[in-house]
Amino acid sequence: MANPNKVKGTQWESDVRNYLNETLGLVDEYGKFLDPFDACNVRRPAQEGAADVGDVHCVPFVLECKNVKSPAVPTFLRQAHVEARHAGFPYGVAVVKVARLNVRRGKVHFGISTWTRVRQALGMSSRIFADRYAFTASLRGLDTGKWYMTTELEDFALLVRDLRAIRHAR
Repeated sequence: MANPNKVKGTQWESDVRNYLNETLGLVDEYGKFLDPFDACNVRRPAQEGAADVGDVHCVPFVLECKNVKSPAVPTFLRQAHVEARHAGFPYGVAVVKVARLNVRRGKVHFGISTWTRVRQALGMSSRIFADRYAFTASLRGLDTGKWYMTTELEDFALLVRDLRAIRHAR
């Protein structure tokens, strides 16, 4: 019998991938890619062992997906940043399931430096960026390594769409 926690984690990764592909308009009504060769399709890559490349790739983000009772967000973010580097992606974020809520209500956590770099790529002020994508701050203690910004997967999908539009316009 498979490890039940592994099964839950894999299901969450698949739910996140499927939600983003559907929301970003990358699949048809049957969940099939409109263009299987499109680099912007959201995918679950094969695990790479010591050089893990993250749970879900949503260009330009690597998503570290977690389905746990007690989230350790700063630890998840450190893991996401390492895996983004391994995968050659500029941004790593953590996506944490919220018990008994729809996938679109999953929490997407950004480290402060990642949040700032994405905001700058979009050319937005902090206030406009936070308001547009419904970010809230978690500023715990004096250690900025434990600070992060959080939004929901639904708002993250909008952010991805906007960031991709700007990147393709260049």
